[in-house]
Amino acid sequence: MILILLLTLVVLGALAAAVLALYGPMRRQRAVRELLDAADALEAQLRTARAEIEAVAGDEGRDPVGDAMREMLRQRLWLREYGRRASLSQLAEVRSSIDAARGRIEQQLNKIERARLPTG
Repeated sequence: MILILLLTLVVLGALAAAVLALYGPMRRQRAVRELLDAADALEAQLRTARAEIEAVAGDEGRDPVGDAMREMLRQRLWLREYGRRASLSQLAEVRSSIDAARGRIEQQLNKIERARLPTG
């Protein structure tokens, strides 16, 4: 009876190790995919913001969208160089940075939209 119990525990342990071995890379792949999707969404939002800002203010002066685009490029280059060996927490940190940038751009787009509204 004890032998069957020990054998069952060994099989369950091996099964758990196999599941963890498969699940770990899937979590990393999902994290990288979600990070890239967030970066793509931010890039699209930046292009929209650039068009909106140019429509309101012209294309003169400081270019906050260009600054954000360069930051996006920096993050993509980081991901290409370090993404395969980055920890999940590092990937989450980059993703959080992208999400924060999207929030800031959204605020700017809202300000532009409010500025376009007729005053009355």
